[in-house]
This record gives sequence, C-alpha cells and structure tokens, in this order.
Amino acid sequence: MHYRTILSVVACVAALHLSNSLAQTSNTDNPNDAVADALTPPPYGEPISLEMAKKVAAAAVAETTKRNWNAFCIAVVNPSGDLVYFEKQDNCQYASIGLSQHKARTSARYRRPTLVFETLLGKGAYFAYLATLDDMIASRGGNLLVVDGKIIGAVGVSGGSGAQDNVVSLAGQAALK
Repeated sequence: MHYRTILSVVACVAALHLSNSLAQTSNTDNPNDAVADALTPPPYGEPISLEMAKKVAAAAVAETTKRNWNAFCIAVVNPSGDLVYFEKQDNCQYASIGLSQHKARTSARYRRPTLVFETLLGKGAYFAYLATLDDMIASRGGNLLVVDGKIIGAVGVSGGSGAQDNVVSLAGQAALK
C-alpha cells in the first residue's frame, strides 16, 4: 500500500511539472505569442443619434446610386452593436438583411473593421481561433463610425461582392468627416 501512495505522489508531481512546462512553451513562429507594450483601442463615445445614422445611410445609398448599384442593405448600429437605423434597397437579397447588421455589430463590438478579421483568417492556422469568437463575422463591409476620436457606432453593408460592400460602407463612414 505504501508503494502505491509513493507512486501516486511521484506521478502527480511529474504531471504537474509537465503541464507547467507545456504552458510556458512559446512558439516563436506564432505572431499571437508576441506581447505588445501598449494597448490603446479607440474609446467608445456617446451613441450615434438617429439623425446621424440616417446621414450615414444616405451617403452609402448615394454611393450605390453613383455606381448604378441597387442591391444593398445598410445597417447602422450604436457602440454596443444594437441597430439604430436600417435601409434595404429594392433588389437586395434577403440574406443581406442579417449580414449587414452582423457586419456593423461585429465592427462596433470588436472596435475594428470586419476586413481585419477577413485578412487575418487568410494568414493561416495561427488565426483560426478567430472563427471561435462570439458573434464575429469575417467579411468586409463593416466599418467604425468615429467622431472626435471616439467610436459612436458602425455601419455594415451587404448585398454585393465584399469589395462592393466595403466601398459602400466606407462612403457611409465618410459622411461623418
């Protein structure tokens, strides 16, 4: 019996030592292992007003009109990702209703354009973890709305190609500059 107790203690100590050494192992090839010296994300500001949200959507629609496109959904959200204003063009596919809102919500909640996620996922296995993030979409067309250096919301666009969605979204974003 004494032999089994000693053997169990030795096994536990070995397992603890092994798990600690594995947890401290760093892969120098993985860019996610680099620890930045600073963290300064843009702060959140007062939520976008309905009037400003309509201005963003109008600028986005003006871009589609200029390019003779009629197939987009445009969503404007506040900093928490909740819908403030939505506009659907007549020829927009039904899937884009939710997608435009998801793009705007992701941009606002994660404080970055959705193009960032799309780009990082394309960089390989070290960024596969992004697919596990809650309520994230990695499709361009979601962009932040920033006033006086503070995030007041985001605009999301869906209905065309990713590049078209982003062009329309950026036109909406530019309405606040």
